[in-house]
Amino acid sequence: MFNANQLKVLNSELDSSRIKTREKGNINLSYIEGFDVIDTANLIFGYGNWSYLISKLDQVSQEQNHNQNYVVCYKAVVKLIVKDENHTKSIFRQDVGFGSGVAKALNDAHENAGKEAVTDALKRAMRSFGNQFGNSLYDKSRNQQNQDSSYQNQQNYQQRQSYQNENVNSRATNPNFKSVNQQQARQQNQTQNQTMQQQVQNPNSRNVHQNPNHQQNNQQQHSFQNNQSFDQYEYQGLYNLGLDVIEQNGFLVVIGENQYAYKDSIKACGFRFDSKSKTWYKPAEQRAS
Repeated sequence: MFNANQLKVLNSELDSSRIKTREKGNINLSYIEGFDVIDTANLIFGYGNWSYLISKLDQVSQEQNHNQNYVVCYKAVVKLIVKDENHTKSIFRQDVGFGSGVAKALNDAHENAGKEAVTDALKRAMRSFGNQFGNSLYDKSRNQQNQDSSYQNQQNYQQRQSYQNENVNSRATNPNFKSVNQQQARQQNQTQNQTMQQQVQNPNSRNVHQNPNHQQNNQQQHSFQNNQSFDQYEYQGLYNLGLDVIEQNGFLVVIGENQYAYKDSIKACGFRFDSKSKTWYKPAEQRAS
């Protein structure tokens, strides 16, 4: 069925540069992207020597989340056909895949879910041909997955540190971002004014308020904790795409690679794009104290 060159490539180890990672339920998952699988099939089997059919594509569920976004899930069954160079022999594979779509528009959610389900089914059918199609990623005993996850975590940490440094300059040109120093100064003035008023109205309370800095620090610490708290589960869809959400000066900011490719999903979570700082952001919701 396969010639010597094809078997040699199929039996070779998977190049780690082709492996991507994403987080799902606090677990780092390794995978190969859909376009990579198709390119690899064209390279190994040859153009015109393989094809696939969508045997089934069914909607599994449809609902709206608390952001009024549509969440749609699809299941697909894909049949894969691989032929030899002379088209005298062929091999069939079939597998199932699932996909979810989250969007403000219902048709966009259906489109994204259907495409993702078909791609997932194709990738699962392809992996029966070995390492070059990601079958080795399912082997829990291999250290490759842990190494890639560690590397990705290190890259995310470096990217986050780099973004925080760059954000100092972007705040100066972007009026949407508030200055931390201005907020702290206003809080300090308000605390001092309140302390002075209480001392004037009740002279006996001087001993209670003789250390306004302690009260100020507690107030700032409480404010900081409130400002840094947001519902991370709300952005699980972005985490699944390999993106992250951090809080900066009263705003939630999206970081990560290939943000343009996922702009629809980012928009669906309520983020807006700032052209000056090239950043997706949204105001952080204030929690009730």
